[in-house]
Amino acid sequence: MTVTIAVAGKGGVGKTAISAILVDFLSNLGAVLAVDADPSTNLNDALGVDLQSTVGKTREKMTDEIKGGRLTMAVSKQEILDSRIHESLVETSRFDLLAMGRPEGPGCYCAANHMIRFSIDKLAKSYDYVVMDCEAGLEHISRQTTQDIDYLLAVTDPTMRGLNTCIRLEQLSGEIRTNIKGGVLLVVNRLRNGLPLEMREAITKSGLMLFATIPEDPAIAELDAKGKPLTLLPLDSTFRRSVQEILYKLRIR
Repeated sequence: MTVTIAVAGKGGVGKTAISAILVDFLSNLGAVLAVDADPSTNLNDALGVDLQSTVGKTREKMTDEIKGGRLTMAVSKQEILDSRIHESLVETSRFDLLAMGRPEGPGCYCAANHMIRFSIDKLAKSYDYVVMDCEAGLEHISRQTTQDIDYLLAVTDPTMRGLNTCIRLEQLSGEIRTNIKGGVLLVVNRLRNGLPLEMREAITKSGLMLFATIPEDPAIAELDAKGKPLTLLPLDSTFRRSVQEILYKLRIR
């Protein structure tokens, strides 16, 4: 059975770094599909792989072909989309990567999003683990363009703005139809001198579960400055150890 972990929160709090190291660890345990659901598509850089296409570009191309009457009716649109999404995969020896990208054309994509969700759901069943690096909100989840998830890691840095975003994510998760089996789990990243008292009180008041904390790790900034993948973090780095502890707490080992 596939285990799906979504990583969400305000922009710039370290979601992509956490997602990349989760993928790196889980690839030692089974087949992993990394889904970059952020339109800025940075997960491939963090994982050290080249990106050739995105689901967004595939969707736009299909829309143009449908409007231009260039798609044959001998094969269903869903079958064509399944095939092209599979072609968008970046396949490596350790994991596969699928980037959602962004739509470039105007108009409503409700029908297309439903088809995309069906395709990705079917694709994900071929993997033991799916790690989804979400955009700043729960756009893909709220639009039902992704499958139900097992765990939602709501990531914040030690700021009230970041925490408020996570609180809104938890509220939204109760309003949308997506089933988050393990609930919304708060992760505070980039801690320097412990959790500020104001944040601790706000977390308690919000009802969010403080699931994990991650100390600031200068090694991440060094790799970013050199344009190197975060998977090159030393095995004994504080960041790696903290992400591994998250997997232990999720009972994934």
